[in-house]
Amino acid sequence: MMSAAMILSLRPRWPERWLDGLDKVYRMHKWLGIGGLVLAVSHWLWVEGPKWAVGWGLAAAPQRGPRAPIENPVAAFFTDYRGTAEGVGEWAFYATVALIVVALVRWVPYGIFRRLHRLIAPVYLALAFHSVILTDFSYWTQPVGVVLAVLLVMGSYAAVISILGRIGAGRRVSGRITGLTPFPGVHSLEKLITLDEAWPGHLPGQFAFVTSDPREGAHPYTIASAWDPASRRIKFVAKALGDYTAQLGARLEIGQPVTVEGPYGCFTFDDDCRVQIWIGGGIGITPFIGAMEALASQGGATEKSIHLFHTTAEVDEMALARVRADADAAGVILHLMIDADDGQLTGDRVRATVPDWHKASVWFCGPEGFGAAIRKDMASHGLPVMQRFHQELFQMR
Repeated sequence: MMSAAMILSLRPRWPERWLDGLDKVYRMHKWLGIGGLVLAVSHWLWVEGPKWAVGWGLAAAPQRGPRAPIENPVAAFFTDYRGTAEGVGEWAFYATVALIVVALVRWVPYGIFRRLHRLIAPVYLALAFHSVILTDFSYWTQPVGVVLAVLLVMGSYAAVISILGRIGAGRRVSGRITGLTPFPGVHSLEKLITLDEAWPGHLPGQFAFVTSDPREGAHPYTIASAWDPASRRIKFVAKALGDYTAQLGARLEIGQPVTVEGPYGCFTFDDDCRVQIWIGGGIGITPFIGAMEALASQGGATEKSIHLFHTTAEVDEMALARVRADADAAGVILHLMIDADDGQLTGDRVRATVPDWHKASVWFCGPEGFGAAIRKDMASHGLPVMQRFHQELFQMR
């Protein structure tokens, strides 16, 4: 599990197609880490439990006779390092537990989490050494040993790439900030970036990692613009949700160099449904802004009937005016809902507004719990959510 999690940390492209986007890849990465933690704790208790039982007088120490001499020189070499591997593995286990717990505790600031999380790579290498030395030597000539060896080699490669800071290096492009527009009513900042020619382009709904301060590292943002190779501009809208994003307005300036890595994600509105229902909760409107720009550049949504539900608890008139203008230009039917005036959006309200909802696909971006409630409600009314409910899980930890 730890090896698979390390491999997925490289942000490879192939699992995105299988798992429906990098957001789902990161969800698997998270649960592999949790599974590895549970099994590691179980393994540690299994090893230490008998020692405690002997120390507490609950069991007798086993009587071992002399061991047969080891003739295989490689096996003998491994045996010489068993004590070292046990000590390294024990301390690496303690470090793994601490680092995974920090990764799961949301109140730890993202900057601290990011720096500490990188320590998992060298800790993994220590655990790999522990595993290689202490695995029963006969396993290495059996299928289980082959599988273990492949996973350890691939996981170790991923760990080295992480230590060198080269994750996603092949998909990084330089650019400069060419526009900054604050939306104080919704505590958000729009960043317009002009990219170098190496950017391959992107589809509406995808996202990228942006680095404006190397000390802070890369932060993921949904791309809020269509791609025009003539202008080479890309737009992001960041909301003040954490310690770093809350200070973006003071940290950024026109002309500042940035690095953009991507694009990633499969939230691209690509399906055969003639009716689409888009739901953007709060800052979750961003992928739909890019999609509307793309539709407007193509003459509007002439082939599909698209309903956009934008629900928000905060109001910024300039931001809402832009959303209205984008919807008009794209031919998208906008349903704007202010929480204080209109209440919460429910599945019943969606179905009452869109008569052909049973033929539609649903594309949701917003608070995870809100999306889960809409998904459950639509499923209870017969919508095949496995095929036609798409949710951006924008959680990178």
